Amino acid sequence: MSPICIREFRAGHDYAAVMRLWNQMEKGIHIGPSDAQAEIDKKLLRDPDLFLVAENGGALVGTVIGGFDGRRGFIYHLAVDAAHRGQGVGGRLMDEVEARLRAKGCIRCYLFVTPDNVQAMRYYEKRGWQLMDNLPYAKDLV
Repeated sequence: MSPICIREFRAGHDYAAVMRLWNQMEKGIHIGPSDAQAEIDKKLLRDPDLFLVAENGGALVGTVIGGFDGRRGFIYHLAVDAAHRGQGVGGRLMDEVEARLRAKGCIRCYLFVTPDNVQAMRYYEKRGWQLMDNLPYAKDLV
């Protein structure tokens, strides 16, 4: 197996492979309007260095999206191809996006896990993330 390479998402090059990976996820990733290519392009205008992918032999095998609004950080769409799980790919993606958020001055970060994804909850808790008592609100603005 080739070594895993962590790099920044490349617009126009990676989108189709990212969508295939996200659509293959058994749970936890819900594709919505904000995942359309035009929306991803808008995200890349703000902080392109926080959308990371993992490659193995030229194949995309993992993703994570970070966001930073100048005050708080956010993590979205950590995904690892089933054949590459348990090999530290997710950990490397998370380590890198967390380091990049810290370098931007981020001191608190949030991520969202669907209630049915207990495995992900345990994963994040082992990495030092804490479940919050208050649940977030959401509103679609479209």
